[in-house]
Amino acid sequence: QVQLVESGGGLVQAGASLRLSCEANVRTLSGVTMAWFRQIPGKEREFVAARWRSGNLYYADSVKGRFTISKDSTKSAIHLQMDSLKPEDTAVYYCAASSRVILSNLRNPTYSYWGQGTQVTVSS
Repeated sequence: QVQLVESGGGLVQAGASLRLSCEANVRTLSGVTMAWFRQIPGKEREFVAARWRSGNLYYADSVKGRFTISKDSTKSAIHLQMDSLKPEDTAVYYCAASSRVILSNLRNPTYSYWGQGTQVTVSS
């Protein structure tokens, strides 16, 4: 059973930066697609960014140019660097993983494994 643990959320002012991390309890992330989603109460879980198993990176239009997803070079983890944060980025951020997701479903919350979520709050 793959377990994902997120960290790095918090309360910041608009324009600030945060770095989220997601560590998996597996030896390697080779062949695994990793993604970040976010959710606010009463709304569906929304795609933020993904690292396809080939290494290609994908972003939601709303975060393109501000957020960067990356794979850790020393352990089975990914990061989400969030710069120029806006109040509308406020949400619970979830890490997701799957070795079976197909490219056409990359932006859908149908991944096999999920973390517990970490709260990001951006004040204006």
